[in-house]
Amino acid sequence: MIRYGELSTKGKNRWQFINKLRRNVQEALSIYPQITTYFDRDRGHVYLNGADYQAVAESLKKVFGIQNFAPSYKIDKSVPALKEAVQLIMKNIYQDGMTFKIAARRSDHSFELDSRDLNQTLGDAVFDVIPTVRVQMKKPDIALRVEIRTDAAYISHEEIRGAGGLPVGTAGKGMLMLSGGIDSPVAGYLALKRGVDIEAVHFASPPYTSPGSLKKAQDLTRKLTAFGGNITFIEVPFTEIQEEIKNKTPEAYLMTLTRRFMMRITDRIREVRNALIIINGESLGQVASQTLESMQAINAVTHTPVIRPVVTMDKLEIIDIAEKIDTFEISIQPFEDCCTIFAPDRPKTNPKIKNVEQYEARLDVEGLVERAVAGIMLTTITPKEEVLDQVDSLIEDLL
Repeated sequence: MIRYGELSTKGKNRWQFINKLRRNVQEALSIYPQITTYFDRDRGHVYLNGADYQAVAESLKKVFGIQNFAPSYKIDKSVPALKEAVQLIMKNIYQDGMTFKIAARRSDHSFELDSRDLNQTLGDAVFDVIPTVRVQMKKPDIALRVEIRTDAAYISHEEIRGAGGLPVGTAGKGMLMLSGGIDSPVAGYLALKRGVDIEAVHFASPPYTSPGSLKKAQDLTRKLTAFGGNITFIEVPFTEIQEEIKNKTPEAYLMTLTRRFMMRITDRIREVRNALIIINGESLGQVASQTLESMQAINAVTHTPVIRPVVTMDKLEIIDIAEKIDTFEISIQPFEDCCTIFAPDRPKTNPKIKNVEQYEARLDVEGLVERAVAGIMLTTITPKEEVLDQVDSLIEDLL
């Protein structure tokens, strides 16, 4: 049984959020064909039909929009059936010295007992089979939740915290500027948590960047699919632009000019792909291109909102999240992206927009952007490919 949490504040838009959450849950659990789902105004139901509960629970933990969920027993909606079920459950999980409480909730007001009477009746039933058990209202060892709903009664004694946030796709689409580093996947994860549907834009500069660098970015994208479903991965050819910048502009401004081109191209793709915002992994002051002066100079090429979810975090905070979402080990693989390969020894930390525009006048800015956008390659990254990768890895280990 799934509880929605933050969706309860959505008023007239509530069903829009619930329906999106339902689709996201169905997609996350699509690898279990026997599972069925039913969602109503304040609860979601996932019927296992023989599927492995532990595996399903691990998938549900990553779906944004879920406050918590509980493995539940579906019981006939009658007092004798409820008493028998409560007694059986308690006998199975009770150990000497444990405390308990009954927390009943009646959403079907036609049921013969109200919540208070249910608590009393079912509590008495527990004492009938375990006379020495003690009641404790605050933080008991066993909390039996009993919900009387229209279709049936449900009993649970375990509650698992969900990912929280909003269902992915309810806040519109954003373009994630995804490098191979630690920060941008975390930024993507945090955007997904607030309901943003993301597409990943990755800049590749072969032969300076290797196929391993591209695969690394795709593997990072695949990790994010666990939280938001399939993600479109957009590879941008960036070699020509970086060579032009390196050959025709001062080295100190190389990074600023590079990032301005990346921003222009991402914005052009955003427009074509009907997205609303640009998302990146910039953290204030972490590197030369992430000072306020640099951000101002880079942002000057677009009027599109640029969202920086990790902007106020230090590196250790970002790493903590990267480890939690399982992207850290991929991010530290020794494949350099196009930014690190062309990084100058002494980049400008306070670039002046007037100087930047003067250097850009040496370049065919519009032509370079148009050719890069014309050469993009789109790939759909799915969670299922990761399963295949794991199977291949296991086979290699066995051989």
